[in-house]
Amino acid sequence: MQVRSEKNIRLSDELSLIPAWAWSLAALAFGGMQYLLDVFVAHQPDAPPWWARVLLGLVAGTLLGCYFLLIGYVNRDAGRRGMSRLLWTLVAILIPNGLGIILYFVLRQPRLSLCPQCGNAVQSGFNFCPQCNRKLHSSCPQCQHAVGDNDTYCPYCGVALGKPDVPAPRQQSEMRG
Repeated sequence: MQVRSEKNIRLSDELSLIPAWAWSLAALAFGGMQYLLDVFVAHQPDAPPWWARVLLGLVAGTLLGCYFLLIGYVNRDAGRRGMSRLLWTLVAILIPNGLGIILYFVLRQPRLSLCPQCGNAVQSGFNFCPQCNRKLHSSCPQCQHAVGDNDTYCPYCGVALGKPDVPAPRQQSEMRG
């Protein structure tokens, strides 16, 4: 499993994550809807006019194609995040009306990043690498919560972080004398 340590996410990177089988199924679904509406529905006695069939085929084919693309994305993205690919793909397919896909996007884990020292995949909330014990983020010495680099006090327990104090601005009385 290849893990990237990136903060900027581009749409082209996410689209390249979708596997070729999902693109093929989406193209077949889109073409199949066109064929279904133009051939089978056109021969029915109460068929809608040709322009309505074309419009309906475009809309239905696009929705069905996007559904297959999202299933392929869920399959690959779950593996990238260290989650079960099979389980989440089945959830996306078996829970009806696209609710399985929405459930995946709500419950998915954050992306893994790489330890700068050993290259091990670590979760974003880790303070230390579980492989080499390298400190990944600044943390409070008392409660071990992650703190910002510019914090003077821990926002969770209030302990002073031991950063050098910024000199206080000089009083006007000191400036006169």
